[in-house]
Amino acid sequence: MEPQNLTGVSEFFLLGLSDDPDLQPLLFGLFLSMYLVAMLGNLLIILVISSDSHLHTPMYFFLSNLSLADISISTTTIPKMLVNLQTHSKSITYAGCLAQVTFLSLFAGLESLLLTVMAYDRLVAICHPLHYLVIMNPRLCILLVLASFAVSLLTSLLHYLMMSQLTFCTNVEIPHFLCDPPQLLNLACSDTSTSKILIYFIGTIVGGIPLSGIFYSYIRIISSILRVSSSAAKSKAFSTCGSHLSIVCLFYGTGLGVYLSSAVLSSPRKGAVPSVMYTVVTPMLNPFIYSLRNKDIKSTLWRIISRIP
Repeated sequence: MEPQNLTGVSEFFLLGLSDDPDLQPLLFGLFLSMYLVAMLGNLLIILVISSDSHLHTPMYFFLSNLSLADISISTTTIPKMLVNLQTHSKSITYAGCLAQVTFLSLFAGLESLLLTVMAYDRLVAICHPLHYLVIMNPRLCILLVLASFAVSLLTSLLHYLMMSQLTFCTNVEIPHFLCDPPQLLNLACSDTSTSKILIYFIGTIVGGIPLSGIFYSYIRIISSILRVSSSAAKSKAFSTCGSHLSIVCLFYGTGLGVYLSSAVLSSPRKGAVPSVMYTVVTPMLNPFIYSLRNKDIKSTLWRIISRIP
């Protein structure tokens, strides 16, 4: 197959999760429902936090930004998938594919870094409770979010530059429901050794380093809690970390599944299944994890609902 210049590749074809025509309406209904639940849940979290002055604290400020990142992750991929399922089309333009790679990298990296920032917030709250409001002042909170966005933006631009330099053969079928960088590298006719190294480098920046920071934070948190003599205080301290730890396990567990599946599974399309967890299920579950375990959010949400005539 003769390689083409990038300017000659006008579109790719996303093969999706299944070729079975009988499954297409079921997949459309399932993903539309999950997308709407994810949007509604995360928008409610943002609304609840912004409407109650008692929730204008560092933890809830970071949570509202996390919900915004969840909305962005799902919106980057799922609407295009739904359009393709409804129109029985598998195409995505070359520009659309690059945009999807760039924005998915941006918002996934942002979520990873925000989870690290939230772990640091819990570390300060539990290990330095008397100095918490002094350390986690509004200026620092805004700087941490801006720094997370800046790092994520840098890595997403690296993804964009890397993918824009690839040349492709006449086969432009992607066995996935989104433009996945590893799958694009497999389709490329040009040398991809540098790109593969760059992907591991980006993964270390937005995955490995943040995860190490979270581990360090929780080691400090656990050691601090174990020194507390009161069982009630221990229980309260662990409960404040429970929701965050659940989301960390869900986010990094599914993210790890995406990378392992691409390396282990013989069928590339099977590797799309963990990506469903990563892009739809995790953003859908995050609001439930925080709202069901958090009395402040539940009480504010009920107050808002009670005002509706």
